[in-house]
Amino acid sequence: MRIGVLALQGDFAEHIEVLRKLGVEAVEVRKPGDLAGVDGLIIPGGESTTIGRLLSLSGLRPEVTGRALEGMPIWGTCAGMILLSREADRLLEPPLGLIDIKIERNAFGRQVDSFEVDLEVPKLGGRPVRAVFIRAPVIREVGPAVEVLARLPDGTPVAVEQGKFLGTAFHPELTDDTRFHEYFLSLVKN
Repeated sequence: MRIGVLALQGDFAEHIEVLRKLGVEAVEVRKPGDLAGVDGLIIPGGESTTIGRLLSLSGLRPEVTGRALEGMPIWGTCAGMILLSREADRLLEPPLGLIDIKIERNAFGRQVDSFEVDLEVPKLGGRPVRAVFIRAPVIREVGPAVEVLARLPDGTPVAVEQGKFLGTAFHPELTDDTRFHEYFLSLVKN
């Protein structure tokens, strides 16, 4: 199994490190040819406007969308989830429209307003997941085909799945808990 990690901007190195700990081949995706032979793709956190712009400038946008429509699983964390959404506020480039959600960017405030919380994620079983929110987005609307995997205590959805597409408003790659990465790998295997 080869997992691509979009390496245009953001915390791609942390995802690659987790994947390698799990014994999975991880490759940096920077240009269209890098997607060849990749079984799944992770779009990391970072700055969503910048990543979206670089997706277009690099020529990757149509290839990512095409591979997604062919069934390649994609997981977006934080900025990556914004890019997978149907709609997001204040983006210069349109999102990819792969998950039927509407996003409010930086909804919790600035960097100093970052926080951590334990979330119940029934699909992952066992103990709660420690979630790290950094200038995180909020999911404001969820389409009928979208399954909510986790919510904040106030009910706000922060992890979603639609088919082979996964989105998390937080950063699982910044903790020692590998269950979200393992779950994404299970989507790729199936």
